[in-house]
Amino acid sequence: MRSEIKNNSLVIYLSGRIDSTNADSVEAELNSVRANDPEPDLVLDVEELEYISSAGLRVILRLRKSNPTLKVINASSDVYEIFDMTGFTEMIPIEKAYRKLSVEGCEVIGQGANGKVYRLDPDTIIKVYLNPDSLPDIHRERELARRAFVLGIPTAIPYDVVKVGDGYGSVFELLNAKSFAKLIKAEPENLDKYVEMYVDLMKKIHSTTVKEGDMPSMKEVAVKWANMAATRLPEAEGEKLKKLVNDVPEDLHMMHGDYHVKNVMLQNGETLLIDMDTLCHGNPVFDLASMYNAYQGFAYLNHNATEEFLGLPYDICEKIYNKSLALYLGSDDPAVIENANNKIQLLGLMRLFRRLINRHREDEPEFEAYRARILELLAKVDTLVL
Repeated sequence: MRSEIKNNSLVIYLSGRIDSTNADSVEAELNSVRANDPEPDLVLDVEELEYISSAGLRVILRLRKSNPTLKVINASSDVYEIFDMTGFTEMIPIEKAYRKLSVEGCEVIGQGANGKVYRLDPDTIIKVYLNPDSLPDIHRERELARRAFVLGIPTAIPYDVVKVGDGYGSVFELLNAKSFAKLIKAEPENLDKYVEMYVDLMKKIHSTTVKEGDMPSMKEVAVKWANMAATRLPEAEGEKLKKLVNDVPEDLHMMHGDYHVKNVMLQNGETLLIDMDTLCHGNPVFDLASMYNAYQGFAYLNHNATEEFLGLPYDICEKIYNKSLALYLGSDDPAVIENANNKIQLLGLMRLFRRLINRHREDEPEFEAYRARILELLAKVDTLVL
């Protein structure tokens, strides 16, 4: 038995076996450790506990009476079954242990703000979250993916949560699936075909209506971005930027929030959406702005950035964006495309501009480049609605 203070709780680690031969001594030691620590919450980590008998269960039951917030974590399948069969799972919060997986040497097939997506084998991918305390984020993403799937969006739903190092990951079954980024790189002659499929899925997402409250509102987030970005612009232009974003109508159509060719997979001829933690609702212009950033915004000054992010050269990413926008708008008219692109680019660069402010990186060359372009676009744009 050992203990430590973690996240304002006293965590006691149990190992081996607890049965009639040692239950009394285990209880005495537990009470001694508890008496020496004032932390209000008590957690028993039973990852290394091999077996617990009815005598051991009575020890935990008495411990709970004096510690109403007691919870048990990391129970193996065998130990969890004992707790479950005896009704303890109905009385005490008891969490199963997570399988442990390693992604060492695995191919990175996607990367976003919250984590990386690896291919474990031909059948399986895993999204590893950057935040080690990511369990709430994982459960949130699983619920968002489930809601999208129920609404008819072809998406991979995670079937397991695992431990990866000190953090967590979600495991998906994607048999022989390949990202559109990988397909385009391998088959540049089929670029038009893949862009068409990619845009078809985007249109399907944007034509899907969600219930209010089921997904976050992108407009609410964008308003905050605009408010921060406006502080680094001349007063008139800052006010105009805030008004443009505030005037975008509320919209309950679904958006992915990070739509690019690494987050769209092809499996047996069917397109599938992955990386669902950014799912939200709002006017499609917000999603198109995110798409612009993936292909051009992040590489505004450094064109090599697309190789690092998407594994594709800038000229190919430029083609993907331009072809996608024309197909999405259903027009080859340069004036129509330019008008839409000005609005999309304004929103995209505003987001990146705000990001630099938030990260205290205003000394970087991108800051002034974004600022100058935002001011140019504000002189041309009177509404953000496409």
